[in-house]
Amino acid sequence: MRSAIGFLLLGALAIGGCDRQSQAPQQANETTAAANASVGSEPEYGGTLDRTHKGEAAPATEFTDPSGKKVSIASFKGKPVLLNLWATWCIPCIKEMPTLDTLAGANGDSLQILTVSQDLKGKESVDPFFTKAGYKHLKPYLDTEAALSTGMGANLPTTILYDSAGREVWRMSGDYDWSGEKAAALIAEAK
Repeated sequence: MRSAIGFLLLGALAIGGCDRQSQAPQQANETTAAANASVGSEPEYGGTLDRTHKGEAAPATEFTDPSGKKVSIASFKGKPVLLNLWATWCIPCIKEMPTLDTLAGANGDSLQILTVSQDLKGKESVDPFFTKAGYKHLKPYLDTEAALSTGMGANLPTTILYDSAGREVWRMSGDYDWSGEKAAALIAEAK
């Protein structure tokens, strides 16, 4: 019965998730789509910034690190964490991954970037994706039960910044250009 409920929740997330580009901004949220309008042939990004969870503690939900060990966001306490929830089947997720890789390279050890796949097939889907993409700085973390996205009610992609104490600063729903100056200013909000 529990499996059936989880499957139904995941199905609802898949249907409603993977960020719709025509999503209207909500009053409580600060939209950054216009601020990120691209010029020329650059791809457009349309993430929505949400500060309504500011100060909330990171969830204790466990996921798997690249070596197969169970970890949680608290495992990285002491430095800011940028948690990105994504899946190999999510087009907006795939679009922003190269900019997350650039961000990871630019920030080195000062910011822990966790790209946590919500793919149910885990390594079977994610490892070939990472191999083909050739990311230089990102590591494949796995959440094969999609516990993080379902527990937070988050569509994909969703990226959440936690400060060094493990408290949420903001979350970005939808794809975003993480390599630009605006992204750097947002990330600098974490202490």
